[in-house]
Amino acid sequence: MRIAIIDSGIHPGHPHVGEIAGGVEITHSGEGQDTVDRLGHGTAVAGAIREKVPDADLYAVKVFDRRLTTSGGVILRALEWCRVHRMDLVNLSLGTENEAHRDGFLQALGDDLLVVSAAHALPGSLAGVVGVAADNDCPRDAFHYDGGVFYASPYPRPIPGVPVAHNLQGTSFAVANMTGLVARVLVNPVNSRAAILGALIAKSSMEQPRCRRT
Repeated sequence: MRIAIIDSGIHPGHPHVGEIAGGVEITHSGEGQDTVDRLGHGTAVAGAIREKVPDADLYAVKVFDRRLTTSGGVILRALEWCRVHRMDLVNLSLGTENEAHRDGFLQALGDDLLVVSAAHALPGSLAGVVGVAADNDCPRDAFHYDGGVFYASPYPRPIPGVPVAHNLQGTSFAVANMTGLVARVLVNPVNSRAAILGALIAKSSMEQPRCRRT
């Protein structure tokens, strides 16, 4: 399984990640080979995914370098790279509220690119995208579905000796946890993106007792 992580890069060899299968740096000027994670965000996202699907091939698609900011155009290029390189699943722990990019996202997604992203921004709010919001009460290995949105835990993998309150947390990691759970569903072959979404919604009814929103 090929999972692209559009983020700040990945630190290969990190104990939560291990080796990665490849990657690319996407900038305004084109593509590069610098996938080093200088912020730690993409590595934490990758660790949460690796925990759930340890045998997946992870690809670093770097759109951040020293700040967690980028442009809609760079994100669109990153999604196009994922589609061209036939990624099975894309983790996009970011988004934009700029509606001017809506058509661009629709084109970049095509008919079959499966993306997990924040629910209340683009592209996470688009039909066919697994839109995710954070639920602090949800265990890290569970999710639930309500009103068109998937809810998952906002906490990445715990760091031994570091209190939860001092670790990273937020919607980015709800998206990452959900990506890992989506990948588990993908292990069973399905015919289309719609079928995958249907399988996730059906599975959410089984997760609900473990994961309730307040």
